[in-house]
Parts: sequence; C-alpha cells; structure tokens
Amino acid sequence: MIEWDIKKLRILRTLRERGTVTATAEALMMTPSAVSQQLSNLGKQLGVPLLEAHGRRVRLTDAAHLVLRHAEAVFAQLEQADAELTGYVRGEAGEVRVGAFSTAVPALVVPAVQRLRTTHPALEVRVREAEAAEAYELLASGAVDLALSLAAHAPTARDQQLARVPLLADPLDVALPAGHPMAAAPGLRLADLSGEPWIFGGSGPWSEITRHACEAAGFVPEQAHSAAGWTAILAMVEAGMGVALVPRMAAERRTGVVMRVLSADQPQRHVVAAVRRGAEAGPAVARVLAALREVATARRG
Repeated sequence: MIEWDIKKLRILRTLRERGTVTATAEALMMTPSAVSQQLSNLGKQLGVPLLEAHGRRVRLTDAAHLVLRHAEAVFAQLEQADAELTGYVRGEAGEVRVGAFSTAVPALVVPAVQRLRTTHPALEVRVREAEAAEAYELLASGAVDLALSLAAHAPTARDQQLARVPLLADPLDVALPAGHPMAAAPGLRLADLSGEPWIFGGSGPWSEITRHACEAAGFVPEQAHSAAGWTAILAMVEAGMGVALVPRMAAERRTGVVMRVLSADQPQRHVVAAVRRGAEAGPAVARVLAALREVATARRG
C-alpha cells in the first residue's frame, strides 16, 4: 500500500502554486536542495515521477497533477478537522451530558441550552432527567458529565471525587386554594398553616424538605395526601384538599391556586451543579457551567 506523506504533498502543492523550486523554498523557509530532495523522495514513495525538466526549470508531471487532485480532498478534510479540534479545545464544540432533577430541566437546563445554541452552536448538550440523589450517582459512575441536584443531597465534604458549584437558592412558596381564608392574609407565615392538611411526597427529597421547613417553623405537618409530581400536588390544592410548599422554579399557573410568598420564615432549597473533581476546568463543561450560572443569575434578578 502506498504511504502518503502530508508534509511532502504540501511541498508539491506549493511548487504548483509558486512555479519554481526557489520560490517554493522561500515560501516554506527551506533550502532549494531540501525541496528537491523531499519531492524526489515523495516520487519514490508513490512510485511515479513527479517532476520533469522544462528548460532550466522543472514542472509537474501529469502524475503529479493527478496526485494533487486527490490530495486537495485530503487537505480540505484536514482543515475541517483542525477547525473542529480547535473549537473543541476552546470549548466551542464537543458533547456534555447533563443529569438534572425534573424542575431544573425547564427552569435552568433548557434556557442554558438555548443560550449555547446561539453562542456555541457546535457544542452539544445531552440531557437526562434524574431524581436529585440519582444525579450524583450518575455523575460518579461516569454516565453524565455534569449533574444538577440539591445541596441537601450532596455527597459529604469528605468526598473528594466530586466538586460542587452553587447555582441558586430557590424559595419555597405556599400553594393555597383560591378560596382559602389565608389566601389574602397579610404577613403570612408558615406557622399560620400548622393546622392545615398538607400535601407532599411520602418519601424522598421533597418529603424531607417539607417536613424540615415546617419543623423549623415550630410544627409537624399533617400529611393528608401524598404525591410526587407538581401537577398532581397543585391539582389537589386547587380542589381544596390541602396546602403545599412548592419551589418557585416548579410553580405552575392555576386559576384555582394562590401562590403566597412567606413573609418571615421563607424556606429555600439550594440548587447546585456538580462535576467530577477537575472536570470543571474542561472547556466544554466550563461553557455549560457558565450558561447555567447566567440563567440562575437571571432568575435571581
């Protein structure tokens, strides 16, 4: 099989463009003898003469022109590869796999992807929805490159495998039926709802967040109904079946539900991005992190 030497093919192409060995040597910062030697060696490698005498100069043979026709396609492909590799090194291209809990996908990830499509269209983001705790597991196993989760479910500080980046403190508002006596009460506090039936998940992060927030306000919530999805929770609130704490990121507009901001004891959940330690310096991951920070900052504003 013929061995193709890209460097020597470039010399041959330059000779076709410049016309003489001397001009070719000057353009490539070589000596004329080195140019001649390289092209002689290329001809031996390919098994065909590439140059022929033409008076006091040389010119390319028909075989040389045939070789260059095919070489141009190779040069074009190499230019494309060089451009894509440069983009990858600069974080303008590549693929980043993101695992995120359900409410973070529409609130943070999708807007970040939309920004990146404008600023870095060659950077591909693949999204995988996962529970808050599962997102860390996916990251640790290598299934995703970046995880969006809650600080409450982060690995301990002693875990040196992952690095966490705070993104957003997401306030928890209380959802009340539109006709509820406290729906328009001024200065509403969480403790004012201690006697209400509550709706939250039977287990998992949201159960813990709701219980901890209520206990911090001085009472243990009576769980009247259990649901994991916000659509189901808000539907039950609208029907007058109870009240619920709802992250502001997850709130859906419903005519029969009043969302109240708590006045003094506003609970929050802390949203974080996590990567495998050291990966935050990778250009592509850094681009995605920057876009997520921009979206989080806009939400805070």
